[in-house]
Amino acid sequence: MNILLLGSGGREHALAWKLAQSPLCDNLFIGSGNTGTEQCGVNVPMDIMNFEMVADFSEKNNIDLIVVGPDDPVCAGAFDFLSKKGFKTFAPSKQAARLEGSKSYAKEFMKRHDIPTADYIEVTKENLAEGIEHIRQSKAPYVLKADGLAAGKGVLILHQQEQAERALRGMIEESKFGDAGSKVVIEAFLDGIEFSVFVVTDGVEYKIIPNAKDYKRVGEGETGLNTGGMGAISPVPFVDQALMQKVEERIIKPTIDGLVKDGLTYKGFVYFGLIKVGDDPIVIEYNCRMGDPETEVVMPRLKNDLADLMMATFDGTLKDKKIEEDERACCTVVLASGGYPETFEKSKVITGLPIEDQNVMVFHAGMKRTGDSLVTAGGRVMMISSFGDDLKDALNHSLRVADSIHFDNKYFRRDIGFEFN
Repeated sequence: MNILLLGSGGREHALAWKLAQSPLCDNLFIGSGNTGTEQCGVNVPMDIMNFEMVADFSEKNNIDLIVVGPDDPVCAGAFDFLSKKGFKTFAPSKQAARLEGSKSYAKEFMKRHDIPTADYIEVTKENLAEGIEHIRQSKAPYVLKADGLAAGKGVLILHQQEQAERALRGMIEESKFGDAGSKVVIEAFLDGIEFSVFVVTDGVEYKIIPNAKDYKRVGEGETGLNTGGMGAISPVPFVDQALMQKVEERIIKPTIDGLVKDGLTYKGFVYFGLIKVGDDPIVIEYNCRMGDPETEVVMPRLKNDLADLMMATFDGTLKDKKIEEDERACCTVVLASGGYPETFEKSKVITGLPIEDQNVMVFHAGMKRTGDSLVTAGGRVMMISSFGDDLKDALNHSLRVADSIHFDNKYFRRDIGFEFN
């Protein structure tokens, strides 16, 4: 069959890499892709937010399955538009995607379906004074979340009351995060350790695929500014059978049942951002697509045919699938441009690629081709994912490769998975 994958980041390279391995895949197109996805299929220049353009290409090229990678087209209603045009589209409906697109909607959904999450209040211009008073009555740390999409940077955890008050005013009165921050969710701080669980669902049935933990802070030891992610590991050492049973019974099953009860159409990935507090899992957030760089550790460990799993969400056979995981550990290290996530320079020549090691996968992100050279073109340049006998072994493989790749002002963390090594 012919598959069209939408997106151009490291996540999409990992998805393309996995889809291209499927015996079901005759032709893989990526819109608009990157220097890595061109090794997996055919890159197509395309505005993925222009759904008419996507539909037109899909019709002309007899596309059998459209896979929507990033959050923007997911939340803007790619599924609704493309499904009406007759295309099997692996993504949730626009209404269901509000679980990611609106923090307040997700909170109301969890409250309605008795899914454990932190206590919260919603703040807008109309009740800003109430929000300020709530901060003054609460204890630090203070958790402020922009209601809408903010490129993974709309969450602030602040340790001083005055700082939290200023941040809340900045988000609402000064539009620090644009429209995404016109409503802010103030959450109770949860003290625990975070991890992520992923499922493939047809909106009724679901299958749990490998879990992961990502590392968001730019500095070693999880310090410094928040980023889109500096690395990830899979599996997560503390996520044992007992914890996963709680996750499934208290969170996954009630979420999927909630989709049914609320009449929400969903064919795609559900990303559960969780925190373990004591022995109990609690939901921090939902994403309605795979994460980045979590995809780069999950896809290598998923032994199933990804295209087959995706098609099963349309033909009613998902419940019959058995998920198989690679028993080895996988660790991803992100190579970033110096200065990221703040100001950084682009167009630095990259050397040291390709890597000839079947246990190492290099997923491209912020890179472009200039003549015969690969050069940097973004903050997160590439993700190096390696298998190992354990997490330390996997990390060492990724670090060895990270050291062998060169570009000016290269930066990466050497401590991914540090709590477990």
